[in-house]
Amino acid sequence: MPASAMGSYRRTFITALVITLTLAFSFSSLRLEAWDALLPFFEWMETTLFGVIGKTWGAAFAVIEAVHLLAMALLGGAVLASDGRLLGLILTDYPVRVILDQSHKVFVAGLAIMLFTGIFMACGVAMKVYYLPVFWYKMLVLCAGMIFVFFIKIPLLKKEITDIHPVIVKMVAISSLLVWFTVAAAGRWIGFA
Repeated sequence: MPASAMGSYRRTFITALVITLTLAFSFSSLRLEAWDALLPFFEWMETTLFGVIGKTWGAAFAVIEAVHLLAMALLGGAVLASDGRLLGLILTDYPVRVILDQSHKVFVAGLAIMLFTGIFMACGVAMKVYYLPVFWYKMLVLCAGMIFVFFIKIPLLKKEITDIHPVIVKMVAISSLLVWFTVAAAGRWIGFA
């Protein structure tokens, strides 16, 4: 595709290509080979300090899980605030830029805490989650969500909001909500598996 055709949407096309290749990989036979190659890594995860603490002390696992859920609430609140403002549903008395900037800071903090506590919890139950398909779906959607936020949403919204077509702004907000609700639903689904 010529550079002029890609224009200011180069990152969007690259991100869509990465997501398409990831999905193609997930439905190919290469996925099974990669999945088998990850088994020693997950076995090792259970032997790490996090894995031993998570398996040995249920109270420590429960506290970390509570912090994980609070971080998800923080992340979810930031997503709802920013996307709700982009849709014009909430916080309409405040400038869009202020809401986007402040909610992004909260989003990054929530994401960092969620990733750290998620790694701790995965180490404690590494062999269980290795065999859960929903865990892999959650990781796929989580990666897609992070790619979407950091390579599509934030670069696009760095422009003045009034310079972006309102339909595109609303589509970005709805896409963001769908991705992060899917991450939360897949995470909840792991609890039922």
